[in-house]
Amino acid sequence: MSTSDKTPYVVTSKSYTAVAVNCAAKTGEWIKSRLGQHKSLHIKSSLHDLVTEVDKGAEQMIRKLILTHFPQHVILGEESVEPGSEASKRALEQAQEEEYLWVVDPLDGTTNFVHGFPFYSVSIALAHRGEVIVGIVYDPMRDELFVAEKGKGAYVHGNRMQAAPESKLSESLLASGFPTERDRALPGNLAGINALAPQVRNIRTAGSAALHMAYVAAGRLTGFWELNLNAWDLAAGSLLISESGGRITDTFGKPYHLGVRDVVASNGLIHDAFIGALKDGNAQG
Repeated sequence: MSTSDKTPYVVTSKSYTAVAVNCAAKTGEWIKSRLGQHKSLHIKSSLHDLVTEVDKGAEQMIRKLILTHFPQHVILGEESVEPGSEASKRALEQAQEEEYLWVVDPLDGTTNFVHGFPFYSVSIALAHRGEVIVGIVYDPMRDELFVAEKGKGAYVHGNRMQAAPESKLSESLLASGFPTERDRALPGNLAGINALAPQVRNIRTAGSAALHMAYVAAGRLTGFWELNLNAWDLAAGSLLISESGGRITDTFGKPYHLGVRDVVASNGLIHDAFIGALKDGNAQG
């Protein structure tokens, strides 16, 4: 083995995870301290996608912490990309060839934050050659840290997470969202809600995709779906779900990768029925 093939002793999965946890915890506490102090709102890509200076401050904090430890790594963060799905796709295409890519949403659930609705999160993932190997979602309001390492399971409060046991749609509690893209994604998601609502126990739309996925991993939700999401919304949650025994795909049932924007996540047991109901709903819609 040549010297260049050897991994330096400081660069281990443990140190990646430790840095990610540290970033999430520090950023989450800072975000919490800013609650109610935001001074100005900016309109991003639509009226329903509010962003504050807190987003930008949180991302800068995460960037500084990661690059202090891993200066050669690349960071793809929501606040460094222009609004809109095309800009997001281009940014990901340029970044995903990198050996180590951090995918960061500094504040997932900005609208909730702005309104004081306590359901938002910090989402931090690390991908190695396009595969997510570390995923962290932190809820500062409940001080809940959801942590996953590839092949090592997913944990919250230090306890191993396991996806929910429900085997039927009729027993399932699902979550979704209302996409900001109004032409295709919003009508598509509403068609899905219309199709699924009569078939499931209930549906929640609480406003943070990353936290919804963490809840699927923790067994608090049976499944989650939403259209037109970005890599930074999904990357960390995708590993939490797969490491807790759940399943995450696109809406056609193909395996999740960083480029997936229309996502279906579940405990695995209801997955095929879940996708089938969504297809039926969109066919009729």
